Amino acid sequence: MLTVIVPTYNAEPYLSQAMGSLLNEKNIELEILAINDGSTDNSLAIMEDFAARDSRVRVIDKANQGYGATCNLGIREAKGDWIAILEPDDWIEPGMYSDALAFAKREFGDPNKLDIIETPYWIIRNPDTPQEVKLHCAYRGRIKPPRQPFTIHDAPHLLAHHPSIWSAVYRRDFLLQNNIWFKEIPGAGWADNPFLVETLCQAKAIAYWPKPYYCYREETPEKAAALAKRDPLMPFNRWNDMVDILERLNVTDPAVWTPQITRGFTYMGIMIEHTGIEGHPEIERAIHKMFKRMPQELVFANPRVTPAAKKLYAEYMGIANPKISYGAYAKDLVGEGLYNVWNKGPKQTLKMITSHFGSYNARAGK
Repeated sequence: MLTVIVPTYNAEPYLSQAMGSLLNEKNIELEILAINDGSTDNSLAIMEDFAARDSRVRVIDKANQGYGATCNLGIREAKGDWIAILEPDDWIEPGMYSDALAFAKREFGDPNKLDIIETPYWIIRNPDTPQEVKLHCAYRGRIKPPRQPFTIHDAPHLLAHHPSIWSAVYRRDFLLQNNIWFKEIPGAGWADNPFLVETLCQAKAIAYWPKPYYCYREETPEKAAALAKRDPLMPFNRWNDMVDILERLNVTDPAVWTPQITRGFTYMGIMIEHTGIEGHPEIERAIHKMFKRMPQELVFANPRVTPAAKKLYAEYMGIANPKISYGAYAKDLVGEGLYNVWNKGPKQTLKMITSHFGSYNARAGK
């Protein structure tokens, strides 16, 4: 059996689409745990309506505690051997879970020899507007481990992008035996960030099924800006949570640390683009704390970190005359551009390049 956890808080406009997509799953024993996290809209009524129509749906109603606590309750309550998460504003295409487990059985004989089955996903950009487009995620075609199953050291690219914990399925005993739980943070809180690192770095047997099914409604730039202004320290806090895990697990592999460094600069850039640094001593302290936890040699060797961001790092760390390779950055930028032309098409690539250079200085605090 596979249990799908649907952690829900005020998702009335989208919940029927999410739940309906789960009911299309066939050829698999399925439990759907629809957990209402104290919604104040009609989310609970929608869940109860689905439960009345399909015995696979079980509704749990509770007081609001946040995304992490809600997912943890789902893990504890799950009857399935495998666990997946569907966020209530997303949906899946038919066959996601049955195909993933069938692939595992076909390739490895027994799916329970695995800890995690990863898949790519679809990005739904400008959702629910006339400009809506469906795009491949940024690691399509990039996960090429030398063998299957594999560990994160064979495919660190899985750590380099959006923490898409919902485009995977997890063996429940793997989570329980390794004491893997979500961080219980009020609200959404980006609890998916530490869970991503914890699961991928603890797993001894990951399989990758390269077909996308999960449809992720991308947040609008306006929502990202509002978050940055409302809680500018949250991304730094989650980044530190992720590093805490790497250090606790004694992970020293540069291939695993490098995407974590990239993520830190990305999160920093998002925040200071909208808030700035000047006049925000708390952000300055957060940046300095983050920089002190980054291995210096990996920062300067990382072509994904912009020269402007490396200069900011050198300034904060008191490094005079840092050696910064503009050539490596330019080469990586060209490579990323060519990849995105193949992966997302010329039009979307042009938009990404325009956005990148439009915010280049702002994301380095200038």
